[in-house]
Amino acid sequence: MTMSSLRPVAAVSEADVERGKHWLVRDAAWASLTGSLSGGVVLVAFALALDAGPLAIGMLAAIPFLAQIAQLPGIALIERLRQRKRLAVWVITASRVVILSIALLPFVPDRRLAITLLVAAQVAICLAGSLGACAVNSWLHQLIRPEGMGAFFSRRLLWGTLLGSIGTLLAGQLIEHATGRDRLFAFAAAFVAAAFAGFTSSWYLARTPEPVMTGEPSRERLADTLRRPLRDTNFRNLLIFLGSWTVASNLAAPFLTVYLMSQLGLSLGVVTALGVLSQLANAMALYLWGRLSDRIANKSVLAVALPVYFVCTAALVLAYRPDRPMLGLALLFALHVVMGAAAGGIGLASGNLGLKLAPQGQGTAYLAMVGLVSAIGGGLAPLVAGAVAESFDARQLSFVMRWEEPGLRSELPVFAIAHWEFLFIISALLGLYVLHRLSRVVESGEVDERFVVQEFAIEAARSVDSLSSIGGALGFLFPFRRFVLWRTQRLRGEPARRAEGGWRGR
Repeated sequence: MTMSSLRPVAAVSEADVERGKHWLVRDAAWASLTGSLSGGVVLVAFALALDAGPLAIGMLAAIPFLAQIAQLPGIALIERLRQRKRLAVWVITASRVVILSIALLPFVPDRRLAITLLVAAQVAICLAGSLGACAVNSWLHQLIRPEGMGAFFSRRLLWGTLLGSIGTLLAGQLIEHATGRDRLFAFAAAFVAAAFAGFTSSWYLARTPEPVMTGEPSRERLADTLRRPLRDTNFRNLLIFLGSWTVASNLAAPFLTVYLMSQLGLSLGVVTALGVLSQLANAMALYLWGRLSDRIANKSVLAVALPVYFVCTAALVLAYRPDRPMLGLALLFALHVVMGAAAGGIGLASGNLGLKLAPQGQGTAYLAMVGLVSAIGGGLAPLVAGAVAESFDARQLSFVMRWEEPGLRSELPVFAIAHWEFLFIISALLGLYVLHRLSRVVESGEVDERFVVQEFAIEAARSVDSLSSIGGALGFLFPFRRFVLWRTQRLRGEPARRAEGGWRGR
């Protein structure tokens, strides 16, 4: 990698764009492996091994969002340097060097000092990542055409999710089967592997072409630049929606691993298996969501995926019961599958919506404002949730059925909510407000939610057909797909199509 290779080019051909997409998919895959080996379940498990409390866990969850504030100076820096690729590659690579240094923390004898250093390292990693993301977002907003954006980002997220799932599973098994001092070496090995996966990601990112920034360097003040997206009524509604979604989801999601390990007593191996299953469901659904988002409105996808996600969040408190552990585990696995699929649609559609509603040539300011809103909401939510979890540590809300008659009184416990479970209920209730704010966003091409479900079913059937001839046999024996296709054609106002042998599915 040379300095000249990091400079923007005056002209980017269609072939260059296609090659760039190829490198960006690989960049996302290796970056996701970095995240799975140094963040998520592994990071929380490492913090718990260092005896971190709820507030410390909340801080680790809040840092990635609060670090998005680095996008504010990032806007001015990008406008001044006008070399987004160079800025992104260097700062993102620097963050991976810090990840490599975390491999030394398992050997720090003072646990309190180790937690402090871990928090400081996360601040540095996330600040650098946020600054790099600001440059990458502006870069991709100019490089990737709106047509086919859903398919490209779904493929990028798909491979990232697959490689991230493999990393999570391997790290979980490695750490789970290690004991004593070997457990420290297992955490250190995971962080070293994460750093080198990150260096590979940076290499692929550096190979992606960057077009020269259009327009003259902006001379307006940063406050005026940020005020511009707020004057756009529709984009302002999008910001409120994204902020409320970030708050609602991050009241509970960062603490799911802690809940499963600390309150339910599940092993790290089981928790990583749950996480991997959720990521695999996310990956398999991403292709279908991407195909849908290219044909119908992203808002319609969100109108289906969001309620599913929040219902599953509330159901987590009812899923696992110690008296029937196998049934409880089966329900937890099922909920993780559905939540993963829904989260894939939410992540893809909300990201596409921000890119779609940002005016061409103003992507840096508009998308940085999206990052700022996410920073405020996602940063405050885990901190508040950590404090709430500590206050509810010794509290429990029980629901019982009572029967009384002369000489007899009996009670039947229905279910109880304790400690971390309060966060899941609060998150699900806030989901109602998230849906309200989504309804205020305007996007062309909105369709009825039933239509989205039917289109999703058709895409799933097509994917099965492309994978195996068994899919065709099942489609012939079971008429659901043909019924859904018929209903979709009726909603579209298209004439029913017949072919020799039955309804045509393609």
